[in-house]
Amino acid sequence: MWRSACVFALMCVVVSSFCIPARAAEKPALIKALLITGDDVDAHPWREMSETTREILVNSGRFDVKVCEDPYILESEKALEAYDVIVFLIFSRRIKMLPDEARENLMNFVKGGKGFFVQHLASASFPTWAEFGKLCGRHWIMGTSGHGPRSVFKAEIANKEHPITKGLSNFDVDDELYAKLQGAGDIDILVTADSDWSKKTEPLVFTMPYGKGRVVHNAFGHDRKALMTPNVQKIIARGVEWAATGKVR
Repeated sequence: MWRSACVFALMCVVVSSFCIPARAAEKPALIKALLITGDDVDAHPWREMSETTREILVNSGRFDVKVCEDPYILESEKALEAYDVIVFLIFSRRIKMLPDEARENLMNFVKGGKGFFVQHLASASFPTWAEFGKLCGRHWIMGTSGHGPRSVFKAEIANKEHPITKGLSNFDVDDELYAKLQGAGDIDILVTADSDWSKKTEPLVFTMPYGKGRVVHNAFGHDRKALMTPNVQKIIARGVEWAATGKVR
């Protein structure tokens, strides 16, 4: 009987040794996302926006999200090594420019093959830093960019084959329709909307390469109500994943 028990125990160990790696293979490691946010004075409910964006990412089951309310974390190259993607939500009227080291670290982070996801008014940050505008693909310039009154408008899927928008249909969203974002670099436009303010079709979600890395720009997201639009949530979760990895599960 003792011998039978030993054989049974050994068989259990062997079987479990095959089962455990199989289970592990079914569950990929979480993507490490650094969400940088902070006080933008009176422009937006910034904490509500950042908490909702974090909620969207965590609820997708694909991310481990660290929220930082201080953009000066970019000064630490060592700190950035832990992350696969930066989710940039901050627009601060107080911080006009980052230190040289922080700027270099951000550029190198993306150029080296990682991701950058910029959302809503965050592209207006650091207006005298030309390279930041290029990193965003298109960026908000005060006095030039703008939008009409917040309203419900129709968003159109412009690229139905990209992993971020594949399978999505046109949708209505209650948000600000950003218009006249500035920039001349090549971008892959995924979502557009027709603006009554600019009288043009405006790009609202688009991607571009930056060095070996990937950039996703999402102009949606004025507040929680806008962010909770189902297709906007999908675009955020898929967009951050694609920026980090170049694919969407």
